[in-house]
Amino acid sequence: MTDTIAAVATPPGEGGIGIVRLSGPQAKRIAESLTGILLRPRFAHYSRFLAIDGSTIDSGIALWFKNPASFTGEDVVELQGHGGPVVVHMVLQRCLELGARPARPGEFSERAFLNDKLDLAQAEAIADLISSTTTAAVRAANRSLEGAFSERVNALLSHLVDLRVYVEAAIDFPDEEDVDFLADGQVESRLGALLAQVVELKESATRGKTLRSGITVALTGPPNAGKSSLMNALTETDTAIVTDIPGTTRDVLREQIQIDGIPVHLIDTAGIREATDAVEAEGVRRAQIVLESADVILAVNDARDAMEHESADPRVIHVMNKTDLTGRGAGLAGDSTIRTSAIRCEGIAELRQMIAARAGTADAAEGTFTARTRHLDALGRTQDHAQAALDHLRSTQAGELVAEELRYAQQSLGEITGSFSADDLLGEIFSSFCIGK
Repeated sequence: MTDTIAAVATPPGEGGIGIVRLSGPQAKRIAESLTGILLRPRFAHYSRFLAIDGSTIDSGIALWFKNPASFTGEDVVELQGHGGPVVVHMVLQRCLELGARPARPGEFSERAFLNDKLDLAQAEAIADLISSTTTAAVRAANRSLEGAFSERVNALLSHLVDLRVYVEAAIDFPDEEDVDFLADGQVESRLGALLAQVVELKESATRGKTLRSGITVALTGPPNAGKSSLMNALTETDTAIVTDIPGTTRDVLREQIQIDGIPVHLIDTAGIREATDAVEAEGVRRAQIVLESADVILAVNDARDAMEHESADPRVIHVMNKTDLTGRGAGLAGDSTIRTSAIRCEGIAELRQMIAARAGTADAAEGTFTARTRHLDALGRTQDHAQAALDHLRSTQAGELVAEELRYAQQSLGEITGSFSADDLLGEIFSSFCIGK
């Protein structure tokens, strides 16, 4: 990291302020050449931003953050000018002419990680905070950024390392004081406690992932059951076309709402039946693909035609719609069944509560941190290796196998914060960030 990078740090388009950010050993020199003034650390200098011929590109504020007291741990300069896309681009181009190079997506955050200003989970929380779509997701991302997730991972890592030390000492000194360390019950007890902590952390991370990325709720059922009306009632808009003609919905319709701070991706699908033409057949095919990956399925039926029953599939909520035509009241009819009148918006509030319950975050409003699929994968592998270590201990008491599984568990867990990380993993993570962050 001997070069200096530069990028626009504000979104594209017009705005009151546009920011160009520099980071690296030449950041201060480039900024002083651009402004024609000597910069003091953490002092807001008002200045012109000068072109190569000395003419004015823009005027604004120059801020220099001296290393290591900066976001990246390097010299960082922010040039805050007017927010027009052309003028911001001209300031950036001048920085490149003076010796900087364009930053890659996420490179500022990557340098902060490599310079130990934050760990990998915290770096990812920055991107999660930017992309949050609900207030609950913002709070969860902030908790991760402040280190809530990392603290739990590091505490677990500490217990794991201590246990490894104990097991490997038992291997290296088998005759010490004539005590069989592996058979005294302490290793099994500690392994069991460790495994329980991994499971608990994985459950918390699963809730955090739900708050970050939300859940997918698919509406399915026969034609004319009222799926489109139910979609409109849930979104409180006229998203879907509603008619009495079977097969009106022929394509997948998508809309996003919030339920108790959880992003919910609603998908209205074509009515499942024997298609009458090629277009409807394609709609049915797409509906079946959506159902395979949905987190929650609203199986919508006309209350006049279908019998109420519970489902063995935990994803399914049976919605007996059009109760206004039956004379029966709307509301809960079982653990997985509800009666609704989408036209009258009756039973909709209760249905939203059932969807939120399926998301599994009802008790996680406070204390939840944001998490990603890769975190859950790492925790899953940690759990598998810890369980394998416990199995080896109980079946063979082979200390070498127990120690090896604990080593793998430590490596898997360390991937979350970056204690163990391959270069290709870092490249994949930071390439998903926006440029300038």
